[in-house]
Amino acid sequence: MSIRNVLIVDDSKTELLHLSEMLKKAGYAVSTAENAEEALRRLEQAKPDLILMDVVMPGQNGFQLTRAISRDPRYADVPIIMCTSKNQETDRVWGMRQGARDYVTKPVDQAELMGKIRALG
Repeated sequence: MSIRNVLIVDDSKTELLHLSEMLKKAGYAVSTAENAEEALRRLEQAKPDLILMDVVMPGQNGFQLTRAISRDPRYADVPIIMCTSKNQETDRVWGMRQGARDYVTKPVDQAELMGKIRALG
């Protein structure tokens, strides 16, 4: 499966803009959501090839949303990369247990993120 369409879920407009620009320059189509409810609406509208998921968000956090998406048969095949400022090993392990395929910490290193996306695609 090649990755073309990426959904970015983050409550920070600055982070959404930064990641969107980075991915668009690399040739990806990008959609964004600022919270779990909006992310689920976006999923229903158009299933992405990849989700970049923040952890710390109001309402349902990224760990909870990752678990919900990865356990939903409609979306279980969509890889999720946690993209968060939570940089403890325990956070990484927990994120992977919730169903994430990979984990990057903010500030995001462009080369690292692109490498992880290519590895999934």
